[in-house]
Amino acid sequence: MPVVTVEDRRLTLSHLDKVLYADGTTKGELLHHYATNGALLLPHLVDRPLSLLRYPDGATGERFFTKNVPPGTPDWVMTGEVPRSGGGTMRQLVVRDLPSLVWTANLVVEFHTPQWTLAEPGVADRLVLDLDPGEPATVVDCCRVAIWLRDRLAADGLTCYVKTSGAKGLHLLCAVTPVPAKETSAYAKRLATEASRELAGLAIAVMTRRLRPGKVFIDHSQNAARKTTATPYTLRARPLPTVSAPVTWAEIEACETPGDLEITLADLPARLDRWGDLLHPLVTRETAAPLP
Repeated sequence: MPVVTVEDRRLTLSHLDKVLYADGTTKGELLHHYATNGALLLPHLVDRPLSLLRYPDGATGERFFTKNVPPGTPDWVMTGEVPRSGGGTMRQLVVRDLPSLVWTANLVVEFHTPQWTLAEPGVADRLVLDLDPGEPATVVDCCRVAIWLRDRLAADGLTCYVKTSGAKGLHLLCAVTPVPAKETSAYAKRLATEASRELAGLAIAVMTRRLRPGKVFIDHSQNAARKTTATPYTLRARPLPTVSAPVTWAEIEACETPGDLEITLADLPARLDRWGDLLHPLVTRETAAPLP
């Protein structure tokens, strides 16, 4: 197995030629993404305990979700004690540097993080709304809901950023003045309920499966302290190597087909050259504002 040096750490990487995606994308190409774009990913990961969706044999193989520290984790990879919702604590990974990022990516994972940091568990500094279309609805319908939510959030003094989920929908994100997660959860639920009234026939705010076909489910539950959301720039366990990638509001407003917002690993370099990190204000917190 090849051994590489990342900054001051020697890492043993495995199965670099293994094909993980239907278009032939290999594990080596996946690792190249995380290594070369680490400066983009790390600010969105630092100090946030990680949950990992592992798919070591690709999207068609076994997939499993874990929050526990993986066996064999080096002692130089940071871990932290995180409160359990039912009491007690558990230990999770906390990626703070490029070697840790590449080591974790070698497990073939999606990166998922909560809306709070290890320093203040359960104190949210971000608000998230996950727009999930129920067939035959698509991301095009999500865009219509996203625009309404963007304007409604702006009316409450919150600046909204948007990224693809990397699956079928969209994620809306706002930096907020830190508050207990129960407050962001309550606000997000009120907002989703209001949207379901104003956009009747298009949006719903409840998870009931029988109500979701043809509608956009506004999942507000990811604001709960125990929940996590796909991290910006993570690859997803999908047939193609789709990325949970930031998009512009102009792209949202112009979206006409689902393919317009399907962003894959191959699309990312040109987008980064053009726009850089569209979610950088979430990291700098320059637009953080209090909940109304």
